[in-house]
Amino acid sequence: MARNAHPEVTRHRILDAAQKLFAAKGYENTSIQDIINELGDLSKGAIYHHFKSKLDILDAISDEDNKKSYAQYNAFLEREDLNGLQKIRELYLSTINDSEHIERLKGALFTVDDPQNLAESIGMWTHTLPGDLRTLIDCGIEDGSIITDYPQEAAELISLLMNMWFMPNFYPGTRSVLRHRAQCLATICVSIGVPVLTNDMIDQLADFYSQIQSHDRADDTISDEGNKTKKTK
Repeated sequence: MARNAHPEVTRHRILDAAQKLFAAKGYENTSIQDIINELGDLSKGAIYHHFKSKLDILDAISDEDNKKSYAQYNAFLEREDLNGLQKIRELYLSTINDSEHIERLKGALFTVDDPQNLAESIGMWTHTLPGDLRTLIDCGIEDGSIITDYPQEAAELISLLMNMWFMPNFYPGTRSVLRHRAQCLATICVSIGVPVLTNDMIDQLADFYSQIQSHDRADDTISDEGNKTKKTK
């Protein structure tokens, strides 16, 4: 086979194929051969030229997703046509309506079952995300769109509950249950002066997590290719 003149194109094709399969079958039930079959024109050697293992592919998918999330965050942070509260709402809407993000989460649900990854994920939910959200809340306080005595507490509560409370690994539920949970979170946010969730967003949040919760994880064990996995977001 001739040497690939566009290795980044091939790399992204592998990631796209793997993400599709991880979402449909689950990470544990997807093999390197499945990825090769999905691509149709690459050998196993070509896959291993770009990635050391299936786990390496999952890590790369997670990295790409996180880079995209932070690019979106920075873009909303810099927008001058939105106030602080609107920036928070639009940021969450961009996430819960992102089909690629949904597919990535479906394929990576099992990762939070690993103790090391769980610790990293909790660290993100309790430190990294609250720091980012606090910046937006402060923007809202400055422009008057948010009036609260609990800016830090709101950032911590929303970041933790918006993630862990809706993850099927911890709190599985039907769409109806998820919507009721989202309504509860919205009520809490209103009570502390940070009304992030509108009625439409409550429905969209329920739809978002119900799509993830409906994914059937046939095997809850970590693959023998390695047990260190990227944190989910």
